[in-house]
Amino acid sequence: MSSLAFKYPNKISLANIPTPLTPLDRLSEKYGGPRIWLKRDDLTGSTLSGNKVRKLEYVIADALDNGADSLITCGGLQSNHCRATAMAGAQLGLDVHLLLREEGGSDIDGNLLMDHLAGAKVDRIDRKTYFSSLPKIFKEKQDQLINAGKTPYLIPTGASDEVGIWGYISCVSELMEDFQRNHISPDLIVCATGSGGTQAGLTLGASLYNLKAQILSYAVCDSADYFASRVKDDVTNCFERYGIDWDINRLSIHTNDGYIGPGYAKGYPELFSTIQEVCRLEGVLLDPVYTGKAFHGLLTDIKLGKFSGLSDVVFIHTGGIFGVFPYRDQFKK
Repeated sequence: MSSLAFKYPNKISLANIPTPLTPLDRLSEKYGGPRIWLKRDDLTGSTLSGNKVRKLEYVIADALDNGADSLITCGGLQSNHCRATAMAGAQLGLDVHLLLREEGGSDIDGNLLMDHLAGAKVDRIDRKTYFSSLPKIFKEKQDQLINAGKTPYLIPTGASDEVGIWGYISCVSELMEDFQRNHISPDLIVCATGSGGTQAGLTLGASLYNLKAQILSYAVCDSADYFASRVKDDVTNCFERYGIDWDINRLSIHTNDGYIGPGYAKGYPELFSTIQEVCRLEGVLLDPVYTGKAFHGLLTDIKLGKFSGLSDVVFIHTGGIFGVFPYRDQFKK
């Protein structure tokens, strides 16, 4: 990084990193394509597991640098990010306020149960109001806390912004060490994308570090065009905030939006079958909202021959394990 005209911003230590990089040889043999490797970011912690923790290390550091004693963030009822924020807040002694979008279930289960156990204050908001009025709801919560003598810090969906992006820029550096240690030079790095921050960090990091591998993200919501715009926005805002002079046109953004199914957090039979297959063959648990859809897309495309000729493919396991439980009735017994 010394040859680049910037340095990493402050961070705090929340994640157990570096995470392992392990081959999935039984799956690779079955599908007959490139060798599949798994970057185990589901092992960044136990309750603080997943990709969100890498981003929160930078975002919460920024909050503390700005004197915050409270965090406000948002997401779906089973948001991995909100659960990670709740747990991080409990660990650091910060109040956490969650603005959660109703998703059709009322049981306190999975991530939502953990939000409550961690002492987060939860506001459940109907979908229509959430999508039409989220900025207003954020402002009202912020004003409420300020009037109560608190110093709140607002975190966007998924901690995906110009600060959180650093979590996966730095992950690229870690991946390069993984590749060297395992004597591999992967052609492709795959991840799920929802709020876009992990995709943005990996995409920018790959460019900054001149990584050979292409970054391919499988969307769990929205369109490929949306993510092309979203990634560019996060990168542009990062450059403006941190004074980085770099040609954004060098970014190569690749998104597959063909495996979303009925919509965000909505599964389908082939998805649940893939999750069971991976668990039974490799002892790895994927979730139906993010990693399951992306991995199902990857395996399907391997089976279709789209990656024939590639040697090694790395899948970033971004966590989400607690999100499995609300879908218990969807799996075959």
